[in-house]
Amino acid sequence: MLDASKSRTGISIERLPRHVGIIMDGNGRWARERGLRREQGHSKGADSVREVVRASRRVGLDALTLFAFSSQNWDRPPREVFHLMQLLRRYLIDERAEILDNDIRLVTVGDISRLPGLVMRPLADLVRASAHNRGMTLCLALSYGGREMIAAAAKELARAVARGEVDPDDIDPDLFGRYLPSSTLLPPLDLLIRTSGERRVSNFFLWEVAYAELFFSPVMWPDFGENELWTALREYGHRERRFGLTSDQLDAAANGAIRTGRTSSNGMGAPAASRGPSPLEAVLGDPMPKTV
Repeated sequence: MLDASKSRTGISIERLPRHVGIIMDGNGRWARERGLRREQGHSKGADSVREVVRASRRVGLDALTLFAFSSQNWDRPPREVFHLMQLLRRYLIDERAEILDNDIRLVTVGDISRLPGLVMRPLADLVRASAHNRGMTLCLALSYGGREMIAAAAKELARAVARGEVDPDDIDPDLFGRYLPSSTLLPPLDLLIRTSGERRVSNFFLWEVAYAELFFSPVMWPDFGENELWTALREYGHRERRFGLTSDQLDAAANGAIRTGRTSSNGMGAPAASRGPSPLEAVLGDPMPKTV
């Protein structure tokens, strides 16, 4: 199955991203254009989630993060919020067997303490049950805000300084990044996809997106599927990731790697980012999934 997926994307495994994040946008507009209720757009979008998760696993991604519910989404009409929570609950229940059978590890980022019990119970169950799975990591960003995550990390780092555990002079981007939940759960973000034609990141993975490639698809999320994912992956595979360097520096690094028999983790001559945790790192052991 992996070979077929590689053939369809038209790129080699070395040029595939390890970690893809998706801002799933356009459910409401998709419904409005068809004279349907917003809730019907969200329901159709849930079908796209299933298709994209399956396609991501088949192509060999290490991690897929879906921006499922933002911290600002709580301000939407109560009926819509309730419907979204019901959809999330149904997804967790209906997809449980497929996630476990395909060795997928489920994790979350965001303030999940705000989620209602009807969601938390199946979410906690599936996070625990999949904690030791070795396949793709599926991360659901729930009640998530990028600025909020950065602020929370800053508070935790400040507490560590106050306890004498961290010297303020040692604080740099690498150290700060370790206080973000994503750094312990996921590899570095390689590709961020946003659907519906909008060109903004909407408070999602603000720290993590620093050197990620961005792909803006004109397709509304309910119409986004396997073919649209392949389009984004092919585009990513043809880009040159510089990480702040020049093309000449990248060429020199690539030539040096070839002479010494070494290659970077991204296979493109760019400096290899730290690979993040093993999927074996467990969230099991907490009475509920971590609120991160």
